Amino acid sequence: MLIMDPIGDLITRIRNGQKARKIHVGSPSSKERESILKVLVSEGYISNYTKEKDKKGFDVLQVKLKYINGCGAIKSIKRVSKPGRRIYSSVEKLKPVYNGLGVNVLSTSKGIMSDVEAKKASVGGEVLCMVF
Repeated sequence: MLIMDPIGDLITRIRNGQKARKIHVGSPSSKERESILKVLVSEGYISNYTKEKDKKGFDVLQVKLKYINGCGAIKSIKRVSKPGRRIYSSVEKLKPVYNGLGVNVLSTSKGIMSDVEAKKASVGGEVLCMVF
């Protein structure tokens, strides 16, 4: 199966998994997806993720979703920069998500990181998604 937007696919799998109250969600593996999941784990939106092999021998990322009092830890997750329209932001123009309660995930020249880390490193980049 050909996936045109792998980041959008990962975000949709996480969103749908939480709506269905799943414990684990699977996603094809890539370095970019793994970096986004590292940011989500460090910010406390998902519990953990592991890399496993499926029946055909391909790498699959198993994402363990996080729930707090029966509700998903992620209230909203949204793709900002899409393949048809890329959104870039400098470090000065980065706005806080929900008054600082959420995070933006950015792809910078120093790797994929949250907006807080990007401000500390003083780098801007492509805004991949917004998580609250």
